[in-house]
Amino acid sequence: MTWIEFANLLINGLIEGLVVALPALAMTLVMGVNRFPNAASGDLLTTGAYAAVAVQWLLGWPLWAAALLGAVITAGVSVGAYRLIFRKLAGRPMVASMLAAIGLGFLLRSLISFFAGHDQRTFDLPLVRAWNFGGVRLLPTDLVIAALAAACLAGVFVLIYRTSFGRQLRAVADSADLARASGIRAGGLMISLWLLVGALSAVGGVLLGMKAVVTPDMGWESLIPAFAAMVLGGIGSPVGAVLGALLLGVVQELAVPLLGPSYKLVLAFAVLAGVLLLRPAGLMGRVQLVR
Repeated sequence: MTWIEFANLLINGLIEGLVVALPALAMTLVMGVNRFPNAASGDLLTTGAYAAVAVQWLLGWPLWAAALLGAVITAGVSVGAYRLIFRKLAGRPMVASMLAAIGLGFLLRSLISFFAGHDQRTFDLPLVRAWNFGGVRLLPTDLVIAALAAACLAGVFVLIYRTSFGRQLRAVADSADLARASGIRAGGLMISLWLLVGALSAVGGVLLGMKAVVTPDMGWESLIPAFAAMVLGGIGSPVGAVLGALLLGVVQELAVPLLGPSYKLVLAFAVLAGVLLLRPAGLMGRVQLVR
């Protein structure tokens, strides 16, 4: 492998890692606060992408406006799922919420397939040429995707670590009973959390659709890498989820010349199994929302 091939694979891996970091962070927030793996995150991602496609196709809006409305729609679906399903399962064994999330994911995927079919969809984007720097190729669209993903991640971290909402969320994650004793109203906090989770997943779906195509299975295919990134970084650690997604994205891309692109998902499974066997706490070594 030449350095030019290495540089191109590294750039692609970092961009894919930033996109995967969005659903991975959404899963981490739910895992840290509600204490169950939200297996519906991938299909919320798909919902956001299809909502944006529908808005752009039906109303002719520009992509940024379609993406915003898609995020609002997906956030509403996310909150509805919490109010109708997950809130009622609070206090029960984790497996009950996890199975409910799996069922919700199947439901969303089936509804999307029924109404939109299985054809590949694309966003209406202008055709652009890649910039070539001595063999290192950069697509302007990829730079936009990376910048938007990084901005969303930065905004979520500011929200978590620098606002009253974030302090209350961390308090609930550390001890829900102590948080209630301190006067924190968990009801409104959970609504805000699930709004954030839905919007974050929707943005990930739009960015993934910009980079590739929109299909009903795109969320399911992204779920395993996102879950692997969450485990690799440390379950419940937002910073770890992002670092895990970046590391996993780079490893997957660098392995393409050896394994081929068809084995990316297999590699994510291998990373997930290896982390669970060798270091279950992940890179950050924590099993809670934040330090």
